[in-house]
Amino acid sequence: MNTLTKNITAAVILLTVIAIAFSSFTGSDTSPKTLSINALVEKINTNQVKKIIVSGNDLAITLKDNSEVNAKKEFETGLSDTLKNYGTDPVALRQVSLEVQDESGSKFWLGMLVPTLLPLAILIFFFWFMFRGAKGGQNQIMNFGRANIKLSAPGAQEKVTFNEVAGLKEVKQELVEVVDFLKNPKKFLDIGAKIPRGVLLMGAPGSGKTLLARAVAGESGVPFFYISASEFVEMFVGVGASRIRDAFTTAKKAAPAILFIDEIDAVGRQRGAGLGGGHDEREQTLNQILVEMDGFDRENRVIVLAATNRPDILDSALLRPGRFDRRVFLDLPDLNDREAILKIHARNKPLEKGVDLRKIAVRTPGFSGADLESLLNEGAIFAARHNKKVISQNDLFSSIEKVLLGPERRGKVISEREKKVTAFHEAGHALVAASLKDADPVHKISIISRGRAGGYTMKLPLEENRLKTKTQFIAEMATMMGGYASEQLIFKDISTGASNDLKEASDLSRKLVTKYGMSEVIGPMTFHNGEDAVFLGREITTEHHYSEAISAKIDSEVASFLRQANELAKKVISTRKKVLDAIAARLLEKETLEQEEFNALIKEFDLKPLAI
Repeated sequence: MNTLTKNITAAVILLTVIAIAFSSFTGSDTSPKTLSINALVEKINTNQVKKIIVSGNDLAITLKDNSEVNAKKEFETGLSDTLKNYGTDPVALRQVSLEVQDESGSKFWLGMLVPTLLPLAILIFFFWFMFRGAKGGQNQIMNFGRANIKLSAPGAQEKVTFNEVAGLKEVKQELVEVVDFLKNPKKFLDIGAKIPRGVLLMGAPGSGKTLLARAVAGESGVPFFYISASEFVEMFVGVGASRIRDAFTTAKKAAPAILFIDEIDAVGRQRGAGLGGGHDEREQTLNQILVEMDGFDRENRVIVLAATNRPDILDSALLRPGRFDRRVFLDLPDLNDREAILKIHARNKPLEKGVDLRKIAVRTPGFSGADLESLLNEGAIFAARHNKKVISQNDLFSSIEKVLLGPERRGKVISEREKKVTAFHEAGHALVAASLKDADPVHKISIISRGRAGGYTMKLPLEENRLKTKTQFIAEMATMMGGYASEQLIFKDISTGASNDLKEASDLSRKLVTKYGMSEVIGPMTFHNGEDAVFLGREITTEHHYSEAISAKIDSEVASFLRQANELAKKVISTRKKVLDAIAARLLEKETLEQEEFNALIKEFDLKPLAI
């Protein structure tokens, strides 16, 4: 409709411009006066006419006073006969100079054809313009069911290989088989092996799923088609299924090839889940994916790669053998992998001599590959902001805190009492962490506001453990409660600064009871269904498989763990108050304490770790 309106507007404007130009071409405000034949005869008889130029039926008359007028003679009649018929004096006529000119052919044809053909030409152009717009709209309608699939040519300049993917050794090994099949399918088919039709890449956001898919395409050297699953879903039922068919048809024509569907959970969610029932368009799109993947020929060298960070919500039909029968899980990088990722992203950045990326990797547990790339970018921005030519170690340390907590807010005005409360709060966290044997060591303490935090204490493990014990969890909760206990002891009151600590401690305590089975009262039982309530109504419709009495026990045990952690924190704070005062005083003086300075400070008090 918008295209039609634009075409009509353009045609009207064009017609107006042509009309104005034509009128200005044919008309003139300074044209000579036109005389009738009677008036011309009268002027000839009174000797007022000097010269008459005859051009066809037009008469250009010059009077004795050198003024010019126009007149017309009778059609198909000579000028002399016309003047004679109107009673012109022959003696007076002989005093007038008569001149006959041949009429211009072009002027004759313009005068005859322009008034007739110009309107017709304008109408033809107008209708052509209209039908041209309508044809474009028709083409758009015909292409509505086509997939907006993009092709990454194997010879592209920014070719990605497995060398650009740090870590993930086991994952790359899984995908090497896919590359080998695309290059040498015969050795698999001869022995009767079936290569997986679909490979599902699962992992946290930023863990490198899309990067790995590009690396598979780069290693195999085959056409790589990619599309986002959200592009299949439209408001009209059936359009998504049509686009799925088109995408798979395009990939089959270019076989051997890879079809990559990003964020497949947009169309692959469980069918019929939630209070509102299903989504017709999404379910039809999902059904079409299932049909297309099952319809692959055994020799068809097209592999479907898909990525998602929510594998728990995918429909079970997608995951059965014959569809996405190879599932590859991407873990967050460990210490060595993080160092390797940092080295890759630091290739085109000028680092100061002596910068140790290992120290950055130590301070970034839980960071994904995308987080590490962002960290180095923030470090480069920080260095450029201070007019530096190279990136220093401190720039990278500052970028870690910015990525974790947000930018510094040194300009935030706080009262002396609030600053003192923050200092003792953070000192409480640090003291409890340093006092407990199973707690993570302190790397940095600061009372400078960052993001929404008034201050922060950075604690990092000595080594990355995938298994944690109950004792370690209790130490972690006690460290969380350290600020709360410190405020109670020093100020005989509590502030809102501990709200986030209490939330984190409460969530962890509930997991100990319901997920990890660490409650001695309830015993080795779990009450965690392993699924998040991603669909509206899942929590409402789920039937709890435990009684109200057990529910009350769960609440009681959660509170018991929190009280145990709080009592442990209070014990540490009260028995080592001098250390707490020293840490808080140093924070009020310097605002920030690094690990080395903090360790030197508590060493003066011969601090020995306590066992829980």
